[in-house]
Amino acid sequence: MEVDTVLVPVDGSEEAMEAVEYAVAIAERYDAGVHALYVLGEEAATAMQEGAVEAAAIARRSEQVMAGVRALAGDCDVPVDHSSAYGFSQTRLSQHPGSVILDVAESLETDFVVVPREPVTGNPEAVIEKAAEYVLAHASQPVLSV
Repeated sequence: MEVDTVLVPVDGSEEAMEAVEYAVAIAERYDAGVHALYVLGEEAATAMQEGAVEAAAIARRSEQVMAGVRALAGDCDVPVDHSSAYGFSQTRLSQHPGSVILDVAESLETDFVVVPREPVTGNPEAVIEKAAEYVLAHASQPVLSV
């Protein structure tokens, strides 16, 4: 199996950071890179669209999470890049964290996806908690759920 890019969605939760560790290990094994996708939750996306939260504040939080991702990958010299996406949309009812993850996986031509299987906590920051099952059911790439 050839792997060039491993996609790992993150939302700042401990479970997502554990998934990053697995993604880095897979990337290291296959001499691949990691793409971390920061998925914005419904509350954050709505607040930003309504002007209740500045985009700069969301960007700072995203960068904090990505600094953690880079720190985990730094020990292994695995290249890491990242992007952010809204996990929900008020205008596209079919847009949810699972569909966003798969859309990014397809657009990046990702070879492997690692998703955290998070407990349903109700924490508004834990955006990916329900996405694992959707990604497992619909992904065209191999998926590891941790």
